[in-house]
This record gives sequence, C-alpha cells and structure tokens, in this order.
Amino acid sequence: MEILGATLRICVDDLDAAIPFYERLAGGRALRFERAGVQVAAVGCFLLMSGPEAEIEVLRRVAATIAVADVDEAHAVLTELGAEVVAGPVPTPVGRNLIARHPDGAVYEYVDRRPPR
Repeated sequence: MEILGATLRICVDDLDAAIPFYERLAGGRALRFERAGVQVAAVGCFLLMSGPEAEIEVLRRVAATIAVADVDEAHAVLTELGAEVVAGPVPTPVGRNLIARHPDGAVYEYVDRRPPR
C-alpha cells in the first residue's frame, strides 16, 4: 500500500471565520464541499470541518486522513494486519474512502482520488 500523505482534521465552530487563517498559513485557496450536513474546507494539509454537533462528535474520533493510491488495496492491507474497517469503501466528492480502527485503537480515514468502479 502506497501512502501519499496525511491531512490534519480540524473541527471548527465557524468555517467561514477559520478559512482565511488556514489559507494564509498554507498559502493556498480552500476547496469547499459538503458531506452529510458537514461543511468542509480542504486547505493544503488541513481539513476544516463544521456542522451539527452530533456529526462533528463522530468526526473528532478520526485522528487523521491518510491519502493512498488505492483504497481497495488499503482495505486489503489493513484487514491483513488486523485493523477493523468500520466504514467503506464508499464514494466521496473526490474519490473513495474508508474508516479503519487500527489494532491499537486509533481511527483513521483512508482516501484515494480514484473514481468509483
């Protein structure tokens, strides 16, 4: 499994207020989208999220987002190593993802930019 990078997940109360800081910090423009009632802005290596507390509470349990070349391959490697895939793979606005709990209890999102099959 090829890991391409990681994104820091940050839950914020006011996405519009947070974006300018992170755009300046990362030196780029935010890519905004919505998923399951949560407003999201991807800025460099930061993923800002804001929305209903019930949804945000679930998102806070995920330590980071890990970019991989292929989510299906990640799924196979993770399960072989004893991780529990708790959600996915499912399509996203930019590819596919899955959520996995590692044997140590840490929870991560794995994403790729491959179109759904």
